[in-house]
Amino acid sequence: MPAYMLVRANVTDPDQYAQYTKLTPAILEKYGGRFVIRGGEKHVLEGPAVPERIVLLQFPDVAAAKRMYNSAEYQAAIKARAGAAEASFIVMEGFA
Repeated sequence: MPAYMLVRANVTDPDQYAQYTKLTPAILEKYGGRFVIRGGEKHVLEGPAVPERIVLLQFPDVAAAKRMYNSAEYQAAIKARAGAAEASFIVMEGFA
């Protein structure tokens, strides 16, 4: 069953964060992940505005998403992001 990882990031240093974003595509691919949404313009249709950067990732399953997040490669990318953004990562099963 597919799984989705929702990331909400408050970017405080765009230049440093750009270095982090260069690292992530190859890591995601290695674990079967792909970007569905990667930032971009938001159109709020109801409720309060969401100032954070939003990223949505798709994985084959929850286990693959967790393997990616806990991998040595991604943990190194997190260190590269440190000080540039505070982020929230949530992974959930999707529909088959």
